[in-house]
Amino acid sequence: MNLIAAPFANELLLSSALLSSLLILHAAVRIPWFALSQERITGWFGASVFVLGFWQMKASIQPGLSFHLLGASALTMIAGRDKALLGLAAVLAADTAYGHAEWRSFGLAWLIVAFIPVTLTHYLFTWAQRALPANYFIYIFVNCFAASTLTMWSVGLLTCGLLAASGAYPLDFLMGEQLPYYFLMGWPEGFSSGIYMSLLVIWRPQWVSTFDDAFYLTRKN
Repeated sequence: MNLIAAPFANELLLSSALLSSLLILHAAVRIPWFALSQERITGWFGASVFVLGFWQMKASIQPGLSFHLLGASALTMIAGRDKALLGLAAVLAADTAYGHAEWRSFGLAWLIVAFIPVTLTHYLFTWAQRALPANYFIYIFVNCFAASTLTMWSVGLLTCGLLAASGAYPLDFLMGEQLPYYFLMGWPEGFSSGIYMSLLVIWRPQWVSTFDDAFYLTRKN
């Protein structure tokens, strides 16, 4: 997931950089900065640092091919969509500054590992609130576990598709040596997110912007 810029056309890298910049700016504008409580800021910053730590525990196979937990869904559930997009931009910038990725591919990488997972998690959460019972276990198993697993699979499919389309690696190599590991990684991604969110909503619910005791614990279905 640490994309190198060489296989991709300059037009794709430039357009991705422009699009990601606009989306990050849009997210920043939407955040009510002066209305943020200390608890929300603590949850947001703490989760972002935790995600950065997750990203340092990775397995590299070939240039541009590495595996690590995303943490994007958990960060979205803790901080909300817009703050999660900014948090992951900061995480990716720090990871790139450490030399684990390239600045030229920053925009493309952010779209894959941040915008896609955060957006998928956000819309799954809004759908579950509207269509499913207001239940604590729905929140944990659907919005945390299932969403995290689906985001890892989506990132894997998109990454392999881009690498194959760019000619960086043969499709049969990606299908046999890369994509299956993303599907395997989906389970620890979902399990870790589910466990951490379960602990947070019990011990520090004030840090989690998407969890409401009145909605999930006292509302009559």
